[in-house]
Amino acid sequence: MLPPSPSGATTEVVAAVDVGGTRIKAALVDRSYTVLAQTTTPTPADIGADIGGAVAATVKALLESVPPGQAAQLVGCGVVVPGLVDEEDGIGIYSSNLGWRDLDIRAQVESFLGLPAVVGHDVRAGLLAESRLGAAGGHRQVLFMPLGTGIAGALLLDGSVVSGDGWAGELGHVVIDPSGPPCPCGQRGCLEVLASAGAIERIYRSQSHERLSAEDIAARAEAGESLASSVWAGAVRALGQAIVMTVTLTGVDLVLVGGGLSQSGEVLLRPLRDDVAGRLTFQRPPTIQRAGLGDRAGSLGAACLIWDSL
Repeated sequence: MLPPSPSGATTEVVAAVDVGGTRIKAALVDRSYTVLAQTTTPTPADIGADIGGAVAATVKALLESVPPGQAAQLVGCGVVVPGLVDEEDGIGIYSSNLGWRDLDIRAQVESFLGLPAVVGHDVRAGLLAESRLGAAGGHRQVLFMPLGTGIAGALLLDGSVVSGDGWAGELGHVVIDPSGPPCPCGQRGCLEVLASAGAIERIYRSQSHERLSAEDIAARAEAGESLASSVWAGAVRALGQAIVMTVTLTGVDLVLVGGGLSQSGEVLLRPLRDDVAGRLTFQRPPTIQRAGLGDRAGSLGAACLIWDSL
């Protein structure tokens, strides 16, 4: 807790921590979901060995960055992580990116902070935040699809985020092309190896021998470069197929596209809408738009989870 402000007023806050494969994004959030402070730091390479210590260090930095004249009383901590997550018991079941299995995240964080903690899945938590604070407000059937180095998915059905005992949402490992490139998961032609930012960069590099970011490839596609346009169109087709599969199976009527690739805006969304519309027959056409909370959806979702538990 920080020293009291001159007025003596103290604001109760939670620490909301989104642990990603490369960055930890964290914030102090009050009960009205106002962000008092936020920070982004590199994810330690060995975070699985000391996640409690890493989260505690992040929380300490947040408390120290609260603006002068404000006092914040920390009352809990929400932590969201990628991979398979047992949200009820606070266990990270498996994360290939962060290198852990059966990691008792909640126990470690509570031990370091001495406060209640909850653990959630980063993308499901992001959808929860979008439904309360962002672009999914007022909707009951939503697919949230962050597109970055990998691809994930989360579903809001009949107003509830679907967990599937921690197994739901692996949209990136839906097979789009059985004869496609191998995926680290052991299958071939998964959506993630065809349409993620990493896949776009790899496919472009294999044909041009030029190393570019997905953002640069998008810009070249928009400018009409033949190879970039072809690679981009291939990714759009794979995404469109995955969206139509999801729409057909679940009936979602809103698709929120997030992650780094969403920053390309209409360069991605316009052809994606066209591709999906061309595949639909009897299905309800979904609205496809950018997510509203950007890269802070995960940490705001962590705040939702911990405030709900207190």
